Amino acid sequence: MLSRRLLLAAAAGLAATASAVAAPTPLTVYKTASCGCCKGWITTMSRAGYAPKTVVVEDVSPIGRKHGVPFELSSCHLATISGYVVVGHVPPADVARLLKERPKALGITVPGMPIGSPGMETRDGRKEAFDTLLLLPGGKTRLFARHA
Repeated sequence: MLSRRLLLAAAAGLAATASAVAAPTPLTVYKTASCGCCKGWITTMSRAGYAPKTVVVEDVSPIGRKHGVPFELSSCHLATISGYVVVGHVPPADVARLLKERPKALGITVPGMPIGSPGMETRDGRKEAFDTLLLLPGGKTRLFARHA
């Protein structure tokens, strides 16, 4: 029979493990003050278990350039997470895959503002197909995920 002390120690160990596993991944989001769709994306990321910290800037472009994001792949907001850049309305599942696979890349991007992407939802549920691109050094890209 297990002693009470041993059972309490085991329970405390399980609780600590569960707490460490459940800790949200920090995410720093750079956005302008006036952008409403960015708030929607930040909410989506929070609900998916990330811990966004918002930094309001006058212009996101210099931050994108600093991280090697070409203008044509930029968007209204940019986030950094675990050494990667996440540009635009990227779905949380794509961010999770990026962090799991850890490819040799600058990050991922959803150029433009596709209708129905996270933060760009419509009341009538309309969605347009869009791609998430893996952003490689030198401005090159490769398909990362397709969304219908």
